[in-house]
Amino acid sequence: MRKYFLLTPGPTPIPPEVAQKESLPILHHRTSEFGEYFIQVIEGLKYVFQTQKNDIFIITSSGTGAMESAIVNLLNKDDEVIVASCGVFGNRWEKICNTYGVKVIKIESEWGKSVNPEEIEQKLKENPQVKCVFTTHTETSTGVVNDLKSIGNIVSKTDAILVIDAISGLCGQELKTDDWKLDVVVSGSQKGLMCAPGLSFVCVGAKAMPLVEKATLPRFYFDWREMKKSISKKQTPYTPAVSLIVSLAESINIIKKEGLENIFARTEKLAKVCRAGLKGLNLELFADESCACNVLTSAKVPENIDGKKIVKMLREEFGISIAGGQGKLEGKIIRVAHMGYIDQFDLFVAFTGLETVLSRMGHKLEFGNSIEKAQSVLNS
Repeated sequence: MRKYFLLTPGPTPIPPEVAQKESLPILHHRTSEFGEYFIQVIEGLKYVFQTQKNDIFIITSSGTGAMESAIVNLLNKDDEVIVASCGVFGNRWEKICNTYGVKVIKIESEWGKSVNPEEIEQKLKENPQVKCVFTTHTETSTGVVNDLKSIGNIVSKTDAILVIDAISGLCGQELKTDDWKLDVVVSGSQKGLMCAPGLSFVCVGAKAMPLVEKATLPRFYFDWREMKKSISKKQTPYTPAVSLIVSLAESINIIKKEGLENIFARTEKLAKVCRAGLKGLNLELFADESCACNVLTSAKVPENIDGKKIVKMLREEFGISIAGGQGKLEGKIIRVAHMGYIDQFDLFVAFTGLETVLSRMGHKLEFGNSIEKAQSVLNS
């Protein structure tokens, strides 16, 4: 039986004790037993989001569902917003806005670099009518992290609402919702939270709630007003993914035991290990190292080699799953995740597999060099 190694930016590996919770007998979602798990998870997510005062809504959907819920709960047709994008997932905000007839003022950074907060500040000055600013925390299509602290400070001085996609960055890269003045933050279960896909979360602050009451875009399943009402009953408006919520309670216990600061430090160390290992393969990193994120590392594929074939060979021959490029980077970069339950030994397996595959494809490298470089950083 083949052993599989999962180093993709979602889904990520699940700790055995978390996975085991999904096999427990199912609870009815309108019972006190489930209600205890529900409230436990909401309180745990407040710790993860680093908020004392915001509402937390749990949605049975992927993270994209939470993104869509933010747009339909905050905006009206023909409202104007700023989308600050530096990759595929920043662009997703724009696509959802376009679907609902929301007018987008686009700020687009070069892929591999982060969003410039000063550009957001300038656009807000030029367009005081803007209702919301949308951007990403960690843009895993390219491997960068945005300066949310600076962006939050800028937007907080205006009437606009700041909405953050932290689907990949939550619980892997530092994020402080309250301190950084982030009005709405969305995330998902299958990345830093170490659970199966199927749950998404929305962290909503007081500045955003007046827009929720006035929004006129179509909403039913994603209506935050109904979600807020149901919390006092310790349940969701509609049938949730019960087993995933039970397993998430266990995952949050693990996170609390280690502590967020320790998780951030560990993930940062793994990022340095991964960068060193990929450089040891004679690969050039794609993201600018001044803004490289800690949850994933991207590297350029050597000329005359198809990055899609690298990913396919690793998975089919060795059971090692990494990610390729997306959009205009398809076939041009590879992406190796190091968030959640991924550890240094998973990275060593990936480096070894990459050595074999790249060598077969004609790329010049020294066998063992990637591990040596990675070990030197790990032991420093």
